[in-house]
Amino acid sequence: MKGPSKNRPLPPLNAIRAFEAAARRSSFKDAAAELGVTHGAISRQIRLLEEWLGPPALFRRLSHGVALTTEGRALLAEIQPALERIARAAAVHGRGTSGTVVLRVNALATFSLRWLVPKLGRLREAHPDIEIELTTGGEPVDGLAGDYDLIIRGGPDAFHGFEARLLLPEGRLPACSPALLRRQPLEEVGDLARHTLLHVASMPRLWRDWLAKAGHGSLEPAATLMLDHFYLSIQAAADGLGVAMAPSTLIEDDLRAGRLVTPFPDISLPSRSYFAYTPLDSPLRAASDRVCGWIEGFDSTPLTQIGAP
Repeated sequence: MKGPSKNRPLPPLNAIRAFEAAARRSSFKDAAAELGVTHGAISRQIRLLEEWLGPPALFRRLSHGVALTTEGRALLAEIQPALERIARAAAVHGRGTSGTVVLRVNALATFSLRWLVPKLGRLREAHPDIEIELTTGGEPVDGLAGDYDLIIRGGPDAFHGFEARLLLPEGRLPACSPALLRRQPLEEVGDLARHTLLHVASMPRLWRDWLAKAGHGSLEPAATLMLDHFYLSIQAAADGLGVAMAPSTLIEDDLRAGRLVTPFPDISLPSRSYFAYTPLDSPLRAASDRVCGWIEGFDSTPLTQIGAP
């Protein structure tokens, strides 16, 4: 059998990889960071590919990043599925000496930071044959550019080609440091008027909605502090800066360790829970199911038992 090098020469594969990363990110700089090379190396690989293919160019250089030309978009449409098939085949058949499979997981950043990453060691102990390759993001499941075996987002939602599975229920409730309560007790909801309330910029109504549910919709706190993300508000609460409206699932470790307490554990706002979205055609479906089962079965003692002051 004649090889492809005689009848159908292949373009330089490192250049193809650099092109795909730069096209996906619309940036040579970001592609370089992803692939662990220099910006100059990406530029050289793109130039090599453009010379191999011949004119016209694949990218238009902009003041901030790059944009694909018509020819570049056509090439990306052809090579991206091919690269994904290669990666999928490698995940299934390319096992190392330890016999592990690589499970590509994309999860929300705050969930990864506050829940998943601290438990990866225990997950590895439970399933030593599964290696987690974790990236974070907040894009819709069906809008992700990469090829993932397991995606963790809020839900429930429905996406064509994916199965949704409940992982962890979620709610929102006040949390603060024990030291703060020692300085300024919270014996009833009205006592929040003497405290600083920590807000998350993306969900500015959380405290208003919780106070309304608690029967104190007109309460005015002593002060407020607005922060970008949940993980910042949780950290601020642990540092004694105020009382956060915290995601119940993401503060379980802090409650067990005594870094946080929940002064009103019986009053919680409903929230979108954490769901796993698995591609229906994933060859690593069995490994994804095992990881999901482990997450679902992780010890989650009720907050009323571990978080009350």
